[in-house]
Amino acid sequence: MMGKDKEKKKNQDARWDYDALPYRRGVGIALFNHAGQVFVAQRLDSPGPAWQMPQGGIDKGESPLDAAWRELNEETGVTSAELLAESEGWLSYDLPADLAKTLWKGKYRGQEQKWYAFRFTGEEQEIDIEGEHPEFSAWKWVDFRQVTELIVPFKRPLYQKVVLEFGHLAG
Repeated sequence: MMGKDKEKKKNQDARWDYDALPYRRGVGIALFNHAGQVFVAQRLDSPGPAWQMPQGGIDKGESPLDAAWRELNEETGVTSAELLAESEGWLSYDLPADLAKTLWKGKYRGQEQKWYAFRFTGEEQEIDIEGEHPEFSAWKWVDFRQVTELIVPFKRPLYQKVVLEFGHLAG
């Protein structure tokens, strides 16, 4: 039986073409506090340090801005915010091939995201990362230029573009 399982996996791998995979559409959020620092959170599913800004997919029939508001609320509990800016275009990152095989059932090579900058207008007690489907174990405010050092390496080029585009909004 073991030989058949190996052969089946080999055939599946042969049919899986990383370069032909599309990007998953999503959004990213740079949430700034009044001091100009940005919100980052530590991913629950990472064995090592993996801080990131809130982000997620766009649901069918949902506008990118509506998805950004939904993701902001789902991942941080935040509803007290004002929209500051939208990225000029869509920004993308590629997953490492081994991760792309397992994440999102192997359907995507990475994400293509529309980014939004928001100013947090509430009190810190509003921030709640332990929502219905928690993704984070901790959160903090950091200097916006630091986010490129905190993010996993494969997302770093995308985060560098976000910092360039929204840097004028930071403290």
